[in-house]
Amino acid sequence: MTFDYVVDVVVVGSGSAAATAALAVKEHGHEPLVLESTELFGGSSSMSGGGLWVPDNSVLREAGVPDSYALARTYMDEVIGDVGPASSPQRRHAFLTQGPAMVDFLRGLGMRFVHARDYADYYPERPGGLAVGRGIEGVRWDVRKLGPWRGRLRGEVPLPVHTSEVAKMLVSLRTLDGFLTAANVVGVQTVGASLLGKRLRGLGNSLMGQLLYLLVERSVPIWLSSPMTELITQDGAVVGAVVDHDGRRMRVGARHGVILAAGGFAQDDAMRQQYHPHPIGTAWTSANPGDRGDAVKAGMALGAAVALMDDAWWGPSVIGPDGKAMFLLGERSLPHGFVVDSSGQRFMNESESYVDAGHHQYARHAVVDAIPAFLVIDSRHRRRYPFGLALPGITPKKFLESGFMVKADTLDELAVAIGVDPVGLLDTAARFATFAQTGVDEDFGRGASAYDRVYSDPRVRPNPNLGAVSRPPFYAVRVWPGDLGTKGGLLTDEHARVLREDGSVIAGLYAAGNTSASVMGNTYPGPGSTIGPAMTFGYVAGRHAAAGTVTGATGETSADAVQR
Repeated sequence: MTFDYVVDVVVVGSGSAAATAALAVKEHGHEPLVLESTELFGGSSSMSGGGLWVPDNSVLREAGVPDSYALARTYMDEVIGDVGPASSPQRRHAFLTQGPAMVDFLRGLGMRFVHARDYADYYPERPGGLAVGRGIEGVRWDVRKLGPWRGRLRGEVPLPVHTSEVAKMLVSLRTLDGFLTAANVVGVQTVGASLLGKRLRGLGNSLMGQLLYLLVERSVPIWLSSPMTELITQDGAVVGAVVDHDGRRMRVGARHGVILAAGGFAQDDAMRQQYHPHPIGTAWTSANPGDRGDAVKAGMALGAAVALMDDAWWGPSVIGPDGKAMFLLGERSLPHGFVVDSSGQRFMNESESYVDAGHHQYARHAVVDAIPAFLVIDSRHRRRYPFGLALPGITPKKFLESGFMVKADTLDELAVAIGVDPVGLLDTAARFATFAQTGVDEDFGRGASAYDRVYSDPRVRPNPNLGAVSRPPFYAVRVWPGDLGTKGGLLTDEHARVLREDGSVIAGLYAAGNTSASVMGNTYPGPGSTIGPAMTFGYVAGRHAAAGTVTGATGETSADAVQR
């Protein structure tokens, strides 16, 4: 079989899983090709918080985090439970052993990480959980190092902040620590660094900027605006892919196989309607525009098994005046606010893990209309804390004029304006005020967990997550079951090889990231539970593919490649 172009491994996608896989192939002495369907590099990883949940790695050990394989395995077994082969014992073992190896591999290439200090595991009180947290993230990193590639990094945000600093900055008008953190991030790391000619970035920009830099430094070919249209097989093995590149449909051969790491199907409405609970759509997702399910469908066309297709990395979201989805974190967790359904009743711990919150919203909607739900806040919330990009005490006119945020002088008026039962809302507010006074949420336990208190106001006592919603004016925003991406995908084994329904391996085909069914099952153990496994199994796939059997494909070699 002949091809227009041949490399050792074709990597489909350009997020954290794909980039790590390509680096693993390259450092194993073989030639990868990275294919990205859109015009920008980085996928949803570049738009994210950029954290990795990888237990017992060297960054954590150097930070003094008391972790171990046994402790982390206990925790994963406890919070994930038995969800089938996507999170088999073998895959959990591979994640916990290869994750630390992946971190060391990238650090050896020059990548720099820090511990996401005090960002707790999402169930820290469960056996094996850690309140200090197992998350790591990229250091503040200068994107100017990317040179001409800088403009091709998706979603650049000009704020060099760490995840643990975000929570502190939300209360910058309330605490000295918050004020000093904001002053450092904005004054020193942003303005000060800019005066020195640096453009420091954090979160997903740091993660994907560093990974892109390592790829470019090693002359790994990256084809942007080059979607894969189908996989090529020979004698049952995957030996290449058909790619639309530079206005030409090309057959690209892969001597050692193809790694699918192009995300899930968050932006494919037909797949969401087929697999997900209703109502559902693509308007509420925060995933990148290229997350259209092409890689998942390509694997399914070859008979690949799938799992967890009805689930996603859910999270309460709002649709801003610009029509874009925004994930709610601190806004729903801070005091003086709660979330209600159409009956005016609460149905969740507003400070809980976003995946749990999404599950709870759908479960509640099966009983009473809860999509959309409503985040109701009072004047203290609006005065003390930011809401999205709106500064404390400043509510943009477009918030109110667009209908994104509804304002009223009384809870009765607010209820009527948003179509919520007034009696129910008043009863909820009265009961919630009692909880705020006693410090105990008797209905949902809000503020009892160390994770709840990541986004909280320590000046509010006795519970930093609870504050009465009683001081006018009042505000409400519609809350939808959004997501960071889909969680279901191709079923893979501990080597990231794609499996058929009968458990046999599709030779030459690998999957990682949201293209594969998650090892985390239906839950989210800690910050970075998407990216940590994505990069781990990308690393596993890259090493396994590079060490695999040559297919004998012939054609133009990657030595002639030009990065695009």
